[in-house]
Amino acid sequence: MKHSFTALIMATCIAFHAFAEEALTVKDDAPIQYTVKEGDTLWDISKLYLPSAWQWQTLWQQNPQLSNPHLIYPGDVLKLQFDSQGQPLLMLDKGIKKLSPMARVAVQKSTAIPTLPMALIQPLISFEQALSEQDLAGHPYILGANYNVKLATQGHVLYVKGDLEQYTHYGIYNIGEPYIDPKSNEVLAYEVRLVGTARVLAEGNLAQGEPAKVNVESAKREIKANDILMPLANGHSFSVQFNMLRPSQEINGTIIASENKLREFGSTSVVILNIGKEQQLKEGHILDINKRSPTVIEGNKGPRYVEDANSLEKFTKSVRELFGTENTDNSVVWTMPQEKVGELMVFKVYDKVSYALVTDATQPIRVGDSVSVN
Repeated sequence: MKHSFTALIMATCIAFHAFAEEALTVKDDAPIQYTVKEGDTLWDISKLYLPSAWQWQTLWQQNPQLSNPHLIYPGDVLKLQFDSQGQPLLMLDKGIKKLSPMARVAVQKSTAIPTLPMALIQPLISFEQALSEQDLAGHPYILGANYNVKLATQGHVLYVKGDLEQYTHYGIYNIGEPYIDPKSNEVLAYEVRLVGTARVLAEGNLAQGEPAKVNVESAKREIKANDILMPLANGHSFSVQFNMLRPSQEINGTIIASENKLREFGSTSVVILNIGKEQQLKEGHILDINKRSPTVIEGNKGPRYVEDANSLEKFTKSVRELFGTENTDNSVVWTMPQEKVGELMVFKVYDKVSYALVTDATQPIRVGDSVSVN
């Protein structure tokens, strides 16, 4: 039997407008007891108990023993119980030290389980950034190597144009394709990937035409001329623990790229969105993925999908989209609504773009699909 209860407003006063007044449903097959294992993620465990994993905090909110539902450790035993009113209580049955009048978890472990699978997001957190043209300006860049090679690798000495600090370690980054907004054609940021690390051997003197000199200490990929150098600490201070929640404000965006560069992708794929801090997007935000249903042209031969329409009907549709002309009695273009086809969780946010992991997908996801808070 399914058990429902009214979702509570969190103590931190975060407004969960998407479900704050909806009943929370615990799955029929939710385990009464579960022992957290190495390799588990908070998302995995949430899916054991709830149809919508991002509602995890509401279930934990019923348990006064825990102040932070995102700090769960391998070996912890979770118990699903119900109070006298039939409301669910997810209890932590290990590591509890009773105080008076309430209990508090005594944390004696070292590493909490992550919110998302680290194998999927760690490379993006550690090695990839999305930087604006302004952010990229002025960085030292590679002129060449001590061998006449187009692609340098570990052990090579590189010559660099720019000011470097003696004996300091730098990351070497390749500037990739721009992330472009599909509506405005604005360049939102550039894909910037860490391809190697280097240590400064000589600062150089640009005034006298002497480049700086660095030794390549590691190489993830081939290193090329024009690759830039930045201090290793820059841009890699992202958390792996996320506060899963729905945005309290309206958000609308588009998937503009995928990390795997494929035409279609599904669950566990990493995508790039054309929204970021400027839209008040935060790490941990859960968004819906929406796909527009196929357009139908209703002509003399009845309703047909665009790909099945004749050339005249397709031309008529294009003219109407370009000039905004009205439908006629003989030809009507039906632009169908969007339908939810999945969910994603944002895990890395920049000013105008963000990275997200597709957590659920009922259909293949494509670049161009929209994201929102339904």
